Amino acid sequence: MKLSELLQFQEIVIQCHDNPDADAIGSGFALYRYFLDQGKQVRFVYGGRNRITKSNLVLLVSELQIPIEYVETLDHAPELLLLTDCQYGESNVTKLPMQTLAVIDHHQVSGKLPELSEVRSNLGSASTVVWSMLMDVQYPVNRHEDIATALYYGLYTDTNAFVELSHPMDKDLQETVYHDKYLLTRLRNSNLSLEELQIAGVAMLKYEYYEKHRYAIFKADPCDPNILGLISDTCLSVDAIDACLVYSMTPQGVKFSTRSCIREVRANELAAYLAEDLGGGGGHLDKAGGFLQNDLLKAAYPNYAEADTRHREYVLTTILRDRMSAYFESTDIIIAEKAKLDLNEFALYEKQPVEVGFVKATDLVEAGTNILVRTLEGDINLVAEDESYLMIGIRGEVYPTIKSAMEKRYRKLETPYHPTLEYDPIVVNKENGARISLLPKAQGCVTVGNVEIYARELTRAVKVFTRWDRDNYMYGKPGDYLATRVDDLTDIYVIEKTIFQETYRKR
Repeated sequence: MKLSELLQFQEIVIQCHDNPDADAIGSGFALYRYFLDQGKQVRFVYGGRNRITKSNLVLLVSELQIPIEYVETLDHAPELLLLTDCQYGESNVTKLPMQTLAVIDHHQVSGKLPELSEVRSNLGSASTVVWSMLMDVQYPVNRHEDIATALYYGLYTDTNAFVELSHPMDKDLQETVYHDKYLLTRLRNSNLSLEELQIAGVAMLKYEYYEKHRYAIFKADPCDPNILGLISDTCLSVDAIDACLVYSMTPQGVKFSTRSCIREVRANELAAYLAEDLGGGGGHLDKAGGFLQNDLLKAAYPNYAEADTRHREYVLTTILRDRMSAYFESTDIIIAEKAKLDLNEFALYEKQPVEVGFVKATDLVEAGTNILVRTLEGDINLVAEDESYLMIGIRGEVYPTIKSAMEKRYRKLETPYHPTLEYDPIVVNKENGARISLLPKAQGCVTVGNVEIYARELTRAVKVFTRWDRDNYMYGKPGDYLATRVDDLTDIYVIEKTIFQETYRKR
C-alpha cells in the first residue's frame, strides 16, 4: 500500500493502540502531519481505560505539540479509520466505527488484514514503516524537525535504545533523520520511575544460573522494555555470567532482552532463536532483544493457552528455559583452520551459472575511501581500492572480491543487474556521509568454469569461525549447508538453504 492510495479519502481518523507508547505516538503523528499537509480533515486518537501519564510520553506530546486525543468512541463513522502500530480486532485496540479501514504496522499479522494495509513484520518499529512510506512519496521529513524527532524516538524506544536494531531500513532511519538531540536527552532522562527501579532490583535478586554454559535467566515484573536492558547490562557485568536473558510478560505477549560478552554467542542470534515462530528478535552482537506474541505462543503451546494467569507464568518460564538450553546444547562450533572434516559425510557439488551482479568500488567512491556496505544481512566495513569489486547475490547479499578473482570466476554481461529485493544494498562513504545505492551501477555477470565444493546438509546448528575472520562466526541452521572448497579444505563456510538450492547441483 502507498500513502497516495489513501488520498482518495477526505475525512481520516488515525488511531493507535490503547496505552500508546512512543512508537505508536510517533508514527501516528507523522501520518497526521502528512495528511494535514495534503488538505485532509484529520484526527489522531487512542482509547482504552488509561490516558497517557508516563513522564517521557507526556513530555514528548507536550514539546512536539502532538494533537493526540483520548476518546471512548467516535460520534460518527469517518470515511477512513487508519490504524498505526496495531491491527483491528486486537485486545489492546478499542473498536471504533468506520466506513473504510486501513492498517500500518510492524508486528506479526494477528488476523485478517483489510485490503488497504502495509504490515512489515521484519522492521523494528511502526515509525520505520511510516518513514519508509513517506520517503516513497517524497515527503520532506527532515524539513520538519518535530516529525523527524517523533519518528526517531519511536524507533529508539521500540528497539531498546537502538540495541535491537537489525533491519538496514531501521539503521537508515536512525542515521538520516534530523532529530532534536536536546529533547532526546530530556526524554531519555524521564524514562525510569522509582517503581521501575524497584522492579529492576527485585528481578536481579531472583535468577536461574547455568554453570556449564555460563548463562543466567531473569524474570521481571511488567515494566517499560528499557528496564529489561538496564537489568541485562548490569547482570552481564557479573564475572560468572557470559550471556543472559531477561524477560517480562505484557498483555500482548512477552518482551525480552539478551546480552553476550563472548564471541561464541551473539546476542542478536540468541534473540532470533528464542523468538523463532513466536514473534521476532534481533539487534547487535552484544545487545539484542525481541517480543513473543501471545497468540503465537498459544498456538504453539496448548498448555500455555489453557493455563490461568498465574500458571501461565510457570509455563512461559519452562518454554524459555528449554529454548535457552536448546540453543547452547544443540550447536556445534567449528574452527576452520583446525577442523578435520570427514569427507565421507559430504557430496560433491558444482556451482550453476546463476546471474549475479557486480560494481567496481571506485565507480562509487575514490580509491582509498573508507566505506560501509549496508545489506539485509548486515554491515560490511572496508576500504575501496582500484582492484576492489562488490558482488551482489540473488538475495541482495554483498561480498567483496578483487579484480583478478572476479574475472577468473565470472563472465561479464552487457545488461544491468536489477533484481527485486526486500532492501536495496547501499554504500555509505564514511568520510563524508554520502549514501549511494549499488543497483543503479550494478552490471550482470555469470559464473564460468567448474566451481566445485564439498557440502552436506546440516542436521544441527553450527557456528563456523572461518579462516578469514577468526573473531566472527557464520551461523548455520538445520537445513543450511556446510561447505568447503575442493582445492582448500581449510576454507570452510555456511551456505543458506535456499541460496544453496538455487546455485548448486550435485555432481
